[in-house]
Order: sequence, then structure tokens, then C-alpha cells
Amino acid sequence: MKTFIYKSTKKEELYLYIANKDDFSDVPQELYDSMGKEPVFVMELELSAERPLAREDVNLVMQNLANQGFHVQMPPRPEKLGEFMNARKQHLH
Repeated sequence: MKTFIYKSTKKEELYLYIANKDDFSDVPQELYDSMGKEPVFVMELELSAERPLAREDVNLVMQNLANQGFHVQMPPRPEKLGEFMNARKQHLH
């Protein structure tokens, strides 16, 4: 399943996954507006249950895209960020 990922110009680490490039018609207006003036295209990605995503459950992303046409990746919560940074430090050493 193909997805197109956009980042918020307003909120750091807020990403929007949509099923069709530049087609925000399934995204609620309030959510779209919360992304800033215009979400910035980041990448196109082929989603597959066999290829996990770094911070999202790939199956949930695919389910949301199929059911509602979009998925929102929220910024990490501060307590999760600490875990992520510790794991990253261990991986780098």
C-alpha cells in the first residue's frame, strides 16, 4: 500500500500520512488547519506488514489509510523521547 507523508509547518514531529498525493479531501479541516499554512511533502512510501515503521504500527497506519484515508503521527511524548534517545545512544556505541 502506497502512502504520501507530509510534515506540519506548525508542530515539530507531527506527520500526516495520506493515500493519494496532494489529496487532502479525507482530512478533517480542523486537522489540516492544525498542520500550519500548508503541510510539506516529505516522502512517498510503500507500506507493508513485513516492513515495520520506526515510530508507528504499520498495520494501524494501513488500516487508517484504508478506513479513513489518512493517518496522523503525533510527536513523541516526553517520557517516550527519553526511551528513544537511550536506545539510540546504545545503538550508536
